[in-house]
Amino acid sequence: MTAVSLDTVARAIATPDEQQPYAELGLKPNEYQRIKEILGRRPTAAELAMYSVMWSEHCSYKSSKIHLKKFGEHMTEEMRANLLVGMGQNAGVVDVGQGWAVTFKVESHNHPSFVEPYQGAATGVGGIVRDIISMGARPVAVMDQLRFGDVNHPDTARVVHGVVSGVGGYGNSLGLPNIGGETVFDPAYQGNPLVNALSIGVLRHEDIHLANAEGVGNKVILFGARTGGDGIGGASILASETFEDGVPAKRPSVQVGDPFMEKVLIECCLELYSAGVVAGIQDLGAAGISCATSELASNGEGGMHVFLDDVLLRDPSLNAGEILMSESQERMMAVVAPDRLDEFFAITGKWDVETSIVGEVNDSGRLTIDHHGERIVDVDPRTVAHEGPEYDRPYARPAWQDALVADSASTLPRPSSQEEIRSTMLALLASPNLCSKAWVTDQYDRFVQGNTALAMPDDSGVIRVDEDSNLGIALATDANGLYAKLNPRQGAQLALAEAYRNVACTGATPLAVTDCLNFGSPENPDSMWQLVEAIEGLAEGCQALGVPVTGGNVSLYNETGEPGLKDSAIHPTPVVGVLGVIDDVTTAVPSGWQDEGLNVLLVGRATSDELDGSAWADVVHGHLGGVPPVVDLNAEAALAGVLVAARQDGLVQAAHDLSEGGLAQALLESSLRFDVGVEVSLPDTDLFTALFSETTGRVLVAVDPEDESGFREIAAMAGVSVTSLGTTGGNAIVVGNITIPLDEARAAHEGTLPGLFG
Repeated sequence: MTAVSLDTVARAIATPDEQQPYAELGLKPNEYQRIKEILGRRPTAAELAMYSVMWSEHCSYKSSKIHLKKFGEHMTEEMRANLLVGMGQNAGVVDVGQGWAVTFKVESHNHPSFVEPYQGAATGVGGIVRDIISMGARPVAVMDQLRFGDVNHPDTARVVHGVVSGVGGYGNSLGLPNIGGETVFDPAYQGNPLVNALSIGVLRHEDIHLANAEGVGNKVILFGARTGGDGIGGASILASETFEDGVPAKRPSVQVGDPFMEKVLIECCLELYSAGVVAGIQDLGAAGISCATSELASNGEGGMHVFLDDVLLRDPSLNAGEILMSESQERMMAVVAPDRLDEFFAITGKWDVETSIVGEVNDSGRLTIDHHGERIVDVDPRTVAHEGPEYDRPYARPAWQDALVADSASTLPRPSSQEEIRSTMLALLASPNLCSKAWVTDQYDRFVQGNTALAMPDDSGVIRVDEDSNLGIALATDANGLYAKLNPRQGAQLALAEAYRNVACTGATPLAVTDCLNFGSPENPDSMWQLVEAIEGLAEGCQALGVPVTGGNVSLYNETGEPGLKDSAIHPTPVVGVLGVIDDVTTAVPSGWQDEGLNVLLVGRATSDELDGSAWADVVHGHLGGVPPVVDLNAEAALAGVLVAARQDGLVQAAHDLSEGGLAQALLESSLRFDVGVEVSLPDTDLFTALFSETTGRVLVAVDPEDESGFREIAAMAGVSVTSLGTTGGNAIVVGNITIPLDEARAAHEGTLPGLFG
């Protein structure tokens, strides 16, 4: 095999006019010109690859960061009070009391999960868990937010089986409970499923670590799995001219995960932190060594030199560009003082983790990389990692938006008889988006480690943080692409409000937010408008509720159709995760009632005729149009305060929020949770609206009769309305003259996904 000569810095200076494949690497002409201006010459092939991947949308947020600043602008000092680490680090960290902190973050792995569903989803879980490790925390749980195409499309089963198996296979092997998430089906995601993964970690305040390359003379060590050819092209694509002769022109673009290696890495990293032998640890995710070295150096005050020959390889045929760009999984990079090397190697040796010193921190202010004795990279790391392009892309309200908003569901025929209403209740209960997700969640271990207090199908996952005090956290994620399509600003706030309400239903106090913003092409003014509206709506909503955004992810270019058309992009899907704190997880409130004879109350805002974008309009009529439900964030905050106070006083036996499917769905789900029926009375004047409206800021609560007056007193003090509906008991859901036996409801609710996917 004859190797192509290295494109060195000296050669780049000597051949300024050599043509380079910057367009194939995703760079625009102006971006390539800017790189040349920064360097004062053309880049080497390795530098070009490095800039291309680090300046990609995935790594640099070049189309969104100008708007993401809104989160900081809307953050008050009060919101910062519990925020120990904010946006800009691997994950945000929040103070939850008693000296404990929680770090959590959600990220996307959408495109790889369509190409290779199992590995795409598995490595999505692995990547977000490594972000948590790098903050110095022990991962304690994961969640997943999944969106697939039409359930009847022939390709959907391939993606569903692969993704669900990948999420479960990786998380279960790590021994991390999967405590919640979402599974949604819609033709809008047919060619572009969304696989968002969230991880949660716990640590003491004093154990927080930031990844910075500081301390001249400190060694840079790569440890974990060896570097292979998988993952090249995951965040960018290498030019064919950078491959050696005889090496296949294409390598796998989707990473291959090894959860057992990651489990060892978790324990190894935690012991390294505990021993105090590392100045910082950075995970290797998108862009691999390029990202880790440039970010570490950029976050530090000096520079870094790397010897690429010393990287341990699985595949010796890899060339310099491929080594730099490989996204092989289960790799970490540490900065270690020379006098702590022996201790470092003793710990990694104990865990049988391979290590290699690949570089050294210096005071040059540059990131330099040598390969085969020649300089192939010489850059200012800040220009790679943190000073990339920033675009204020044009955006405008889509021309088709007015027609969509004008097409209200109010014109759709509604069920007129009680038998038709009964059939509608069952149809929604059995629909793919409202049916039981047990087929999915039963493939996940929800209770491993023994600290899970609540998990799916409850409104939020609840995890114990401290075994002595029972201090814990609750976490819920939500998004509604139908609402966001109708009004992206309102849709983002509705997602925030629902996740906030779900956390409060367990009795936890909402504290902080992470988000994953999934949108179409930023080069399409329609999609860009949706993104800007969602960011501004979410920022304003977080300020109104007093919960800061601690970090997250932006995923763009999620397209399924022909670019430029109304339906080319996915539904705008801002996934919002809300973290809450609960002083005693043993008192966490489940979503269903377990006892007979409890009084069932509807708590919160008055029900209005709000059915645009509703589950009823979608399932029964295949309709999307109109305006989404009104968001009242002051009402949400007041309602949450009531739920938390009532839980603290032991007054609530069950609480379940009203969202998709309205009151009908909430009654059915709360009864099915523990197989206890309910009988309620509703006004006959507009039974349909009472059952299926999706008015927000409402919760279904079950209380012991002797506790109802105490609950009502708390609600009255907060100005929150309470309406008596009925009583729990029996083996059916009874609404006036409508009766649905629990057995019939369960068959409808639980049979859908097994029937579709086996």
